[in-house]
Amino acid sequence: MEKKHRSESKLHIIYRYIMLLIGATLAALAIELFLIPNQIIDGGIIGISLLINHLTDISFGILVFVFNIPFIYSGYKNIGKNFAFSSLFGIVALAIIEPQLHHISPFTTEPLLATVFGGLLLGTGVGLVIRHGGALDGTEILGILLTKKLPFSIGEFVMFFNVFVFGWAGFVLGWEQAMYSIITYYIASKMIDSVVQGLEGDTKAVIIVSDHYEEISDAIIDRLGRTVTKLKGKGGFKDNEKEVIYVVITRLEISKLKTIVNEIDENAFTTIMDTQEAHGSKFKSAIH
Repeated sequence: MEKKHRSESKLHIIYRYIMLLIGATLAALAIELFLIPNQIIDGGIIGISLLINHLTDISFGILVFVFNIPFIYSGYKNIGKNFAFSSLFGIVALAIIEPQLHHISPFTTEPLLATVFGGLLLGTGVGLVIRHGGALDGTEILGILLTKKLPFSIGEFVMFFNVFVFGWAGFVLGWEQAMYSIITYYIASKMIDSVVQGLEGDTKAVIIVSDHYEEISDAIIDRLGRTVTKLKGKGGFKDNEKEVIYVVITRLEISKLKTIVNEIDENAFTTIMDTQEAHGSKFKSAIH
């Protein structure tokens, strides 16, 4: 019998599309009120669209929509229809909202301020769209497809692609503007990572090996409010059985965890590792 999966609730779909709209709006604000007035671009399809807009005066919104159509189709075929529809919604929203901001005066004409705040705002917008299942730039989709056939990672492909984008920007806008654009791209990419990872990106996985594992486990549960997982292990020298404690905490709880472990067993072996994401209702409820 085929197993049926629970479909996404209508409330969650509405919430997701609201967040996609907010992300597209923030990206449009960054592009129209910070980047375009100061002749600064981003990387990828957005960067190419900004350059062609500068050269031809064709609407940025039209350009970014047209250039992303092939990538949306590829995303539909290779990643899924939810991704494709979310991306299409975000890109259409960006294409519609950005021209409506033409009448608003730029927030700043100081290139450095435009670089920093434009990058932060753009990265936040793009990150929100990615976090909620879509994309505003088809470069990474192309990277996913091509790296299956070429000996490059997605990151290497995107970087290689953007070398040409920023090189072209140097000839079109001037090398000083191209350098500002590279800084904008860097800031935006870091902001995207922060938004996509969110609170989960600030978590640590901890492994503790101690003969006092029961006492340490109870203290972590009582004093940190975290659940722990007990794993079975073996010592490498004596081949004796060991109990290993595994727990996920936030960065702010590291000091308190170290204090708990040292109070109980100064000789405990503790390893603290970065985690990309942490999911689960018990972990989230402990944060909130």
